[in-house]
Amino acid sequence: MDAVSPGPKGSDRIRVVSVVDLAYRRIRDLVLSGELAPGARLGQVELAERFGISRTPVREALRRLAGEGLVDQISNRGFRVADLGLDAVLRRLEVRAILEPGIAGLAAERRSGRDLEAMRAAIEREERASSGIEAHDASRDFHLALARATGNEELVRVLESLWLVEVGRRLLSRRYAVSDWQAEDVAEHREILAAVDEGRAPDAERLMAEHVRRAVQHWEPERRGARETG
Repeated sequence: MDAVSPGPKGSDRIRVVSVVDLAYRRIRDLVLSGELAPGARLGQVELAERFGISRTPVREALRRLAGEGLVDQISNRGFRVADLGLDAVLRRLEVRAILEPGIAGLAAERRSGRDLEAMRAAIEREERASSGIEAHDASRDFHLALARATGNEELVRVLESLWLVEVGRRLLSRRYAVSDWQAEDVAEHREILAAVDEGRAPDAERLMAEHVRRAVQHWEPERRGARETG
């Protein structure tokens, strides 16, 4: 059962939350891998049976994914996989273009030594990455480390949800070659890190604005293709 009473140290509560997290990760991976196609119905009973858990953590995981844009919640009709279309990616990049320069500026003012180490580690992982997925994950980790350096967890949660849709679209469209963007991304991240490390908030904001603006350009070939076939 999922409805349990917390133990003296909250151990039961930790166990329930971990089941929700497990369901969340499993469903997210099914969506991002393309195994569950856009528009596919997400039956709570079927998913619960597939994972060997009850419906409650599955329902909570689906609600969480709906908040992140990977799943649509249809009134009185349950959940379905969201259409990770190009328009969704571009809308989220527009939000990132507004949000992330401010994050970089705040990080330059508030970062700790531990924050800087996390950023450096993410850049090193991205530079060593041997696949597009590894490189993109490391790139995302750099941006999230910047957000954590602000000390504002709301910013972290918002940014994390924006990245999920972008990586989903990259996977589904098979546009995930490392050579497309990895070297340029690493170089730009190093510039942003230097500005944050040295406390140059205006420079960090400017560099991040340019960085996200260039990210939009990587989607231009697909956007042009969509216009030509539309």
